[in-house]
Amino acid sequence: MATQMPSARTAPAPRRHARKPAGRGVRGPVAARRAPGAPARVRWDRVGRVGLLVVLAVVVGLYVQQALSYLSTRALAQQQLSNVRRLERENAILARQQQALNDPGTIVRDARALGMVRPGERAYTITGLSSR
Repeated sequence: MATQMPSARTAPAPRRHARKPAGRGVRGPVAARRAPGAPARVRWDRVGRVGLLVVLAVVVGLYVQQALSYLSTRALAQQQLSNVRRLERENAILARQQQALNDPGTIVRDARALGMVRPGERAYTITGLSSR
């Protein structure tokens, strides 16, 4: 009796049927077919999308946080710059006052307004004038 040798060709792969598009059929929406009590299948495409959305939300949150920080820092810088300009104007006014007060003519005028006299001068006081 001769034994039969296996064929050199491999067995053809079982045919896979093309999936029908999901949607409403004659009986209504297509329901997932699984045995009762069997665990639900994990939809990895949905898990991936949800994961990407979470990562996107975190990245957007970080960008928003940095943008708010930038805006508050910019506002603070503008406020500090306006303070510096105000103080520079005040400093210029005070420097002009200092120069004026160091002028000998100004010193003499202010001293006379206070009633001071130079050594050797006589002070006279006039009374009885009406104040207009």
